[in-house]
Amino acid sequence: VQLVESGGGLVQPGGSLKLSCAASGSIFSINGMAWYRQAPGEQREWVASIGSGGSKKYATSVRGRFTISRDNAKNTVYLQMNSLKTEDTAVYYCNRWPLEWSAWGQGTQVTVSS
Repeated sequence: VQLVESGGGLVQPGGSLKLSCAASGSIFSINGMAWYRQAPGEQREWVASIGSGGSKKYATSVRGRFTISRDNAKNTVYLQMNSLKTEDTAVYYCNRWPLEWSAWGQGTQVTVSS
């Protein structure tokens, strides 16, 4: 499987970004998918997940601000991020959930700074 994340960038606190993750080489629609992030010096953490049936879960730190969605026709999962905070700064990755594929994408950098 190949995972390609995009959509990151530099944004001011309170701003918004929408991340995309395109997956290839697997049957996307039957898998749950998730977004993870890794801040400098920190371990990678789970951010949000969406099941094959569309059920969604969020980490407490992003609930109410981030929205995960998927388009099975495009083999793509999205993360809409609103009301961004400086502590959201990290490299964001996607992967299968709850059982991750061994191969990770390159991630996309999100920097929240004034």
